[in-house]
Amino acid sequence: MLTAVDAGDAAALLAAVPAGRRVALVDPRFVGHVHALRLGLTDPRFAAAAVPGALTAQPEARGALLRALHRTTAAVGAGAPVVAQHTDPAPEDRTVPGRIAVALEAEGTAVKRPELGSLTATVPTDAGARATAETARDEVDDEAVRLRSAVKAHDGFFTTFAISPYSRYIARWCARRNLTPNQVTTASLITALIAAGSAATGTRGGYIAAGILLLVSFVLDCTDGQLARYSLRYSTMGAWLDATFDRAKEYAYYAGLAIGAVRGGDDVWVLALGAMVLQACRHVVDFSFNEANHDAIANTSPTAALSDKLDSVGWTVWARRMIVLPIGERWAMIAVLTAFTTPRIVFYALLVGCSLAACYTTAGRLLRSLTRKAGRTDRAAQALADLADSGPLAQGVAAVAPGPRGAFTAPAVALLGTLVMVGAALFLPYGSWLTVAAAAVYVVLSGLAVARPLKGALDWLVPPFFRAAEYVTILVLAARSDVPHAVPAAFGLVSAVAYHHYDTVYRIRGGTGAPPRWLVRTIGGHEGRTALVAVLAAVLTHASGFTTALTALAVAVALVVLVESIRFWVSSSAPAVHDEGELA
Repeated sequence: MLTAVDAGDAAALLAAVPAGRRVALVDPRFVGHVHALRLGLTDPRFAAAAVPGALTAQPEARGALLRALHRTTAAVGAGAPVVAQHTDPAPEDRTVPGRIAVALEAEGTAVKRPELGSLTATVPTDAGARATAETARDEVDDEAVRLRSAVKAHDGFFTTFAISPYSRYIARWCARRNLTPNQVTTASLITALIAAGSAATGTRGGYIAAGILLLVSFVLDCTDGQLARYSLRYSTMGAWLDATFDRAKEYAYYAGLAIGAVRGGDDVWVLALGAMVLQACRHVVDFSFNEANHDAIANTSPTAALSDKLDSVGWTVWARRMIVLPIGERWAMIAVLTAFTTPRIVFYALLVGCSLAACYTTAGRLLRSLTRKAGRTDRAAQALADLADSGPLAQGVAAVAPGPRGAFTAPAVALLGTLVMVGAALFLPYGSWLTVAAAAVYVVLSGLAVARPLKGALDWLVPPFFRAAEYVTILVLAARSDVPHAVPAAFGLVSAVAYHHYDTVYRIRGGTGAPPRWLVRTIGGHEGRTALVAVLAAVLTHASGFTTALTALAVAVALVVLVESIRFWVSSSAPAVHDEGELA
């Protein structure tokens, strides 16, 4: 820590700090909680951040910081405001670091100002104000505030009342031993995989152990995020791990249950794959709707206003969060049913519970969309197009076809294509070339659905329809093939494709855009993969080659997607994305 005697000295000291390091300016008169400074000065997710009396800048913002320092010094010396009063983003912060932060924002560099709540951060100007500030600081236990803020603001009932009351202390224990969130995330994954292995034994003891271990894995899953918030140790690698491991753990557990059931003489692979398809489609509904409304600046839907009103009544908040069967409630249900019943009952409960939850959430979102007054932005339309995952076949159709006009034509065409494809897979003779013809129709309809920008009120339904068409087609064709191990191979293929779709979501959320077009072209897009599986079913009818082909396709997709995903998430351009609001 260095002390500057004036602005010129501060600029010289800042310039002398090595280029790759973060710098901070703190008023020497600062009075406040240590955690207030920690929130303002150590969060790695923001290029610049400030609390009253303190300002920090990451290496990429240091040049702008020096310019803002000189500008502030010149303005103060001339007796002029740093910016016009009506444009001042922090008029209450009259400290020197606060004025520099305002000048920094005027140059175009965003400055994060974290919510401090009951924490104190101020620069008193006289002895009386200092005494008042010190009293306010001493009356609040910043460690207690730090522990409370480590818990996600909006979480499910089970997580809030059965896990977080003690997992936050586990997070603090980990922080004091310098364990990282990534290490806890990895421990959660390993525990879940052991749980899946226990379930795969097919014994009652194995099922009981699997249920217990799944709950332990969930405790660790809550702990890793709480540790990141407690210690402010966010990272791009942590974002990637956190964004993908939850799905990997749950779907691996489904596979373990299916293997255990087969060992016990009950083949439930179709149910396991059905549960994964349903859960993945639920997620894409959530993601697609949220991206379509990402740029909404006001609550323009009466339905959303009613939802907000219900949230003001305490018990309705928890009831509505439980209805959607979020990850905490879902994993608790899976763990208990695994320990005391059979895998078949577990999957029946999952399918029924997730179906009801999907109907509830989708109905609410349909009503919001139909009553929303604001239009979709270009950013939202691009996000929906990226989530659609259209490959070269659909893009080729979209390039030559004008696309149907109308407010609801895009989702209607996508739904028609889905019904044609899934209906053919279900009702035509297995292996019929008519199914391949239906796949060709699906390709054309998929291209027509995305031929125009997806800005309609219900256009967010297009990606979920495409996901359902692809996943359900693979499930149905594998189940109807009567080929040994075809459904487990299909489970692997859907897992690989679903990973690609989750990866796309988290890239978009981080503001870096979808995966590169070459990746989508290489793995064929949703319509290309669907058509290929239909062709394989027709060519390899009643032959073990269908299982081999599905397995090979799954491995190829997984390799290409994982290599590109890992390359991106460990690169310097990866965003620090963390789920603060997702319950699923």
